[in-house]
Amino acid sequence: MGRLTVLVFSSVLAFTFAAASPAQAAGVDYVALGDSYSSGVGAPGQSGSCLRSNYSYAAQWAARNSPATFQFLACSGAVTDDVRNTQVPAMNSGADLISITVGGNDAGFAPTVLTCLTSSDATCTAKVAAGKTYVANTLPGKLDATYTAIKSKAPGAKVVVLSYPNIFDTSAAICEMSATKRKAINSGAQALDDMIKARATAAGFTFADVRSNFTGHGVCASKPYLNGLTIIPPQNSYHPNTNGYTLGYLPALTSAVS
Repeated sequence: MGRLTVLVFSSVLAFTFAAASPAQAAGVDYVALGDSYSSGVGAPGQSGSCLRSNYSYAAQWAARNSPATFQFLACSGAVTDDVRNTQVPAMNSGADLISITVGGNDAGFAPTVLTCLTSSDATCTAKVAAGKTYVANTLPGKLDATYTAIKSKAPGAKVVVLSYPNIFDTSAAICEMSATKRKAINSGAQALDDMIKARATAAGFTFADVRSNFTGHGVCASKPYLNGLTIIPPQNSYHPNTNGYTLGYLPALTSAVS
């Protein structure tokens, strides 16, 4: 796809999102909570200790829809305790719309990927299995407490809980990890997303699943929506790139809000 085609497509896409959303008419107060997948790590222009980027899905949605107010509280590295103890207290109690990704850091996303990069298939698979055990036994309580805190602070808000994508393309013949490792990591992501969906639904929140938008665009795909191993800056590794936020996350949020 040529540069001109990309620019034209992006302009049409942006217009479509802006025209379809009720945000301008509603004058909503929007709050973006969560971790690096909400702050925009992996995209250009990250700033501050929370590594927030204007290319994050949250900032892009705000730019396209002109909410009455926009609180960008998502922070790289955040776990559920950080959201509950730091982000929620800073949130506007009159918020009409809240988006969030959280749970990946609780489940040990970064250590798991590092283990899989540097160890054997068997060690990687065992690390993923340990993460699944945490997701099954400990994470539900963490998510429930976080969702309860959000609901208590802004009882009138529509809360959209977004999933994580499957990280890897498992069909690629050449990749930085073996097919066994890629399948294991993706299975861990599936377990995490399924638990997040269950707890978000139980809380009465809207679950926005991004996985189908990322299908065919994982790390090692011909047109990836995620960064692979990145040396400079290292935090971009295995996070969405600009296309991931614009074509993966933003449509999911837009659809959930409409």
